[in-house]
Amino acid sequence: MSDELYPYVLEPTLTPAIWGGDALVTRYGKHGDPAQPLGESWECWDDNAVRNGSFAGATLGALRSDLGNELTGSIDPHRQFAVLTKIIDARQALSVQVHPDDAYAQRVEHQPNGKTECWLVLACDAGAEIILGWNRDTSREEYERRVADGTLADLLRRVSVQPGDVFYLPAGTLHAIGAGIQIFETQQTSDLTYRIFDWNRVDADGRPRTLNVAKAADVLDFRAGSRGAVRTLSYAAAEGEHALLIGAGRFAVERVTIRSAMLSLATDGQPLAIMAMDAHVRVDAGPQSTVLAPWQTAVTPAALDRVQLIPGGEEHVRALVVRPEPKRDALRRRALEGGCSAEDADAFFAQF
Repeated sequence: MSDELYPYVLEPTLTPAIWGGDALVTRYGKHGDPAQPLGESWECWDDNAVRNGSFAGATLGALRSDLGNELTGSIDPHRQFAVLTKIIDARQALSVQVHPDDAYAQRVEHQPNGKTECWLVLACDAGAEIILGWNRDTSREEYERRVADGTLADLLRRVSVQPGDVFYLPAGTLHAIGAGIQIFETQQTSDLTYRIFDWNRVDADGRPRTLNVAKAADVLDFRAGSRGAVRTLSYAAAEGEHALLIGAGRFAVERVTIRSAMLSLATDGQPLAIMAMDAHVRVDAGPQSTVLAPWQTAVTPAALDRVQLIPGGEEHVRALVVRPEPKRDALRRRALEGGCSAEDADAFFAQF
């Protein structure tokens, strides 16, 4: 096995935001100034640098060039890494926004893909809410009129959240993260965001943020929202527990709980983005291993058949595993082998 194939620990990228707080530093251990409002920590991103091993200092994008399909499996290595993962600290509410789908992004923005995403609520204040769609059917004409006269808030659908809730947001979904919420986000690699309303905030220079009302109208789904939290799919194995949180075509997200000396993950010939949650996790992949601190992320190469997770001396250690462009048949088969019924598995995947 090549020494070039090992768990690549990534250096996150912090982004300031007027709506951010200090939790990325004080709770999630990121290196930043807790006095500066920080909104996002980009954990798995094409421009993130590798911290360890022979590729230390190279970006994840450079690894795509050097390793090709050994890193990306069946995914084109000439494309940006297919998923972007983040931790988001919304001390204040984010703007009301929407993202385009792939077709619109390619036709109008000349970018390879739009943005479908999902959220796992890590922590939140009591009574916290998100905006998720419209509270009734509307139309482009009514939307544009209400943006102009300042009454758009009357149409926003508010959904209460609790820690552990998971939400799936396909492109075209009106949405906003509310105040007092910290989430783990997985998304297509795109920063195409069309802002509709930003709660009348201004930047440090006293200027309002740019809105994208017309483009948002092009891509919005104007039907009443009906999505709530995803019904996840859980099953037990001798070495731990698996909870499939998202099983979409563009990405899958799984939370694993390690209850033994080791939990083994099949890669299905695809790269994995693995984040330790509240305790250290050792990742054995290929000839090398690395220890992830809480809330630290590593990417493992597709050329490895399996990856082993070893708990860092504590019971019930958890990790999040993101699979770009997953092989859903393999996910379904493992859930059935773990005791899930075919009906429950089919109902889970039907949500995406």
